[in-house]
Amino acid sequence: MTDREFLTKKIEHGFDQLDVDGNGVLTEDDHVEMGRRTASSLGHAEGSPEAERIIGAYTAIWREVHLPFVPAGARGIPRDRFVESTRALADDPGTARATLGRLAETYLGIADLDGDGRISPGEFLAFQRGHFPRLTEEEAAEAFGHLDTDGDGVLSPAEFTDAVVEFWSSSDPEATGNWWMGRPVFPRG
Repeated sequence: MTDREFLTKKIEHGFDQLDVDGNGVLTEDDHVEMGRRTASSLGHAEGSPEAERIIGAYTAIWREVHLPFVPAGARGIPRDRFVESTRALADDPGTARATLGRLAETYLGIADLDGDGRISPGEFLAFQRGHFPRLTEEEAAEAFGHLDTDGDGVLSPAEFTDAVVEFWSSSDPEATGNWWMGRPVFPRG
């Protein structure tokens, strides 16, 4: 498998996780549902100001990151268009770092429940379960162990951001960020 094929498979896997309703199109509704699930997973009551803030963050991601790639007249981004536009980030590391870094900052602001600027294993599990409801505690702990590159028991903003950027833009089968969604399940080299 070539590096490009590896990255494509990884992005396709990521898309399948984000396409909440499984219709093959990433939409604003998917983002609202991810926001609801994440808020609930983090312990925020439906309709609470914190839940509404999180849902708002996800709809902002939709507007700022994905909406520009929606084909004219379409309701959302089809899987192939998402894969193509995301894969293009690998060819432009500066844009990848800027775009995905902003995404990571938004995620960090949601996941950091205690506001200390770092993500604990518990925060990571709760946040990731909002995106990937079938992620087990064991799988999240294993992923966290890989992403915590300095071994200090928390994800720093840099480790958290690197994981997001690497997952979506690195064609390296050994990249640490491949663990972002839990144990890598996509075909590897």
